Amino acid sequence: MLDAIDAVDWGAIPGHPDWYEPARAARGLRALADAANLVQAAEAGSLLGGGGIVHGHSAAVFPAAAVATPLLLDIAQQGHPAARDTALGLVDEALSSCPHAEYTRVTTSYGASVPICCTIAHHLRARTAILAGLGKRGKALLADAAEHWRFEVRECVADGNDTAAFGVLAGCFPGGVHAVELHLVGEIVVLDEAALEYHPVEGAREACLRVMGRRPGELPPGAVLFPAECGERVH
Repeated sequence: MLDAIDAVDWGAIPGHPDWYEPARAARGLRALADAANLVQAAEAGSLLGGGGIVHGHSAAVFPAAAVATPLLLDIAQQGHPAARDTALGLVDEALSSCPHAEYTRVTTSYGASVPICCTIAHHLRARTAILAGLGKRGKALLADAAEHWRFEVRECVADGNDTAAFGVLAGCFPGGVHAVELHLVGEIVVLDEAALEYHPVEGAREACLRVMGRRPGELPPGAVLFPAECGERVH
């Protein structure tokens, strides 16, 4: 775990120069991984929460939080119980906090400019079984992560003036009509009206979204949709 922490160039991760302190991220994660009691876990949490991955006093999250989340989940799984509680608390804070302007997005394997909150949610969903086994706090994190859904377009067909987009849904698309971000080849377009056409079958991820007033060619296979409100979150 320590090797994974040290493998990250925390100084190369962008962040607001007046608030983000990369040294706190590295030191805090190492200290939390090694924590053997409540005091040590609290001290590590102070480093991470005071400029390492979030700035608790101003409720701001940094791009470093997206990189740190899988490491914090490793600590939650393998570390001391006090370190586990601190790690989960930090992930919760990172997911609910807003980023500073110009530091709101990160590059991932499924998008070049993904909102920080959606990236954190992706990491949480990847550990569903582990988090579900960590009691109420783990399950609450999964419920919060579900709000930061992601939809990968596989196929589209015209339906009147709208488009029915078939694909894979991660998380839960909320009821009603919502604005969404369409990500394709590094470009982002906001689509004003989209709704869930039908709910996925239990245990499956295939879903269909209706995108109002758009043609199928505007949502080609490989396009990825995110909640527009996540892209608008700014501290």
